[in-house]
Amino acid sequence: MKTIKNQILLVMITVLIGCTSNGSKTQNSLNKELQKGTYGYDVNFFKKNNIETIELNDSLTGASVLIVPDYQGRVMTSSTNGLKGMSHGWINYKFIEAGQRNNQFNPFGGEERLWLGPEGGPFSIYFKPGAEQVFANWLVPNEIDTELFEVTAKTDKSVSFKKDFVLTNASGTQMSTGIERTIKLLNREEIESSIGLKLNQGVSTVVYETVNSLSNLGSSEWTEKTGALSVWMLSMFNPSTEGVVFIPFKTDSTRDLGTIVNDEYFGKVPAERLLVKDGILFFKVDGKYRSKIGITPNRALPFAGGYDPVNKVLTLLWYDSPIQPSKYVNSKWGEQTDPFSGDVVNSYNDGPVDDGSIMGPFYEIESSSPAAFLKPGEKITHTQRIYHFKGDEALLSEITEKLFNISISEISGAFSEP
Repeated sequence: MKTIKNQILLVMITVLIGCTSNGSKTQNSLNKELQKGTYGYDVNFFKKNNIETIELNDSLTGASVLIVPDYQGRVMTSSTNGLKGMSHGWINYKFIEAGQRNNQFNPFGGEERLWLGPEGGPFSIYFKPGAEQVFANWLVPNEIDTELFEVTAKTDKSVSFKKDFVLTNASGTQMSTGIERTIKLLNREEIESSIGLKLNQGVSTVVYETVNSLSNLGSSEWTEKTGALSVWMLSMFNPSTEGVVFIPFKTDSTRDLGTIVNDEYFGKVPAERLLVKDGILFFKVDGKYRSKIGITPNRALPFAGGYDPVNKVLTLLWYDSPIQPSKYVNSKWGEQTDPFSGDVVNSYNDGPVDDGSIMGPFYEIESSSPAAFLKPGEKITHTQRIYHFKGDEALLSEITEKLFNISISEISGAFSEP
């Protein structure tokens, strides 16, 4: 009897060891898959650093979006294929791990964050009244930098936030402000409807829409004399050596619509990094040369995009542009001839500054709402969608040809030698 019991015990131990071994192998395998660059790595990163996150997931497709409420309801990254999928947002791991707070600005990174304009000029909210508008005096308001946004509603596919606060602009005007922000993960049917195209099953995708409302909660009107705010959406992505941003624009004459592109934010962009051809701007975003471009409201169309030929990822930004011409805040630092002559679409390529240091590298695509000339109790809403498509270039080309009348090979080869 003892022999039988011992044999049974031995079998049970063997099974347990086998299960433990298989479990360890499975976990080890998963850990290898969740290396840096994957969405799962980023999910684990925030867990390890005790930072609360909210995930939106589509169980059918694997599309996932990672959000941090403490960072103003910021989308940190997304994936077309769950934990194993490529992570699309740029995240400043070193800064977050250090756990320090900077009095000027906290560059957490993130795939889509809400800021407010204008950054410079007489109505800037980033400089105190009377302060010279130089970097030493630049100060990002805590409300859009370090303070959390309150969660007001949440489902598997969407989450809503709000924040009320008071700002003082560089002219001394106090502005009682309210923000409401909703992030929604779109399903495949909604994605196809939004672009008017049936997607091939070989293309994996993640798309989310954010609806961002700005309210005047005070007792005074926001005017061209007192200053006005704007909703400013900045999206930070990982660059690649061959990365290209492409921005379609209205092609009417310069006499009718003015300059095609503002390329002098940080000094004029070299010709080998900026190309204007057949109604589309091409801007090199390799993270190696600090530069920025902007498109005026007269020229802007509601789409901008980026293509990463290395990873075969097509990224699009769509925003709701007003039907009637509008004024946009001017974020240029210092003296301005017109504080409401700003750009509506921007792209930034990170690169070393004068001392050789670099924050990223990353690249950005940005969109802005019109200036919010609001009476007390009124609000303005700016809606934006971020699309990521990953797949074979021939399939991705079907999308760009349909939307922009240009092939993927023309985009990726824009800066190739003739």
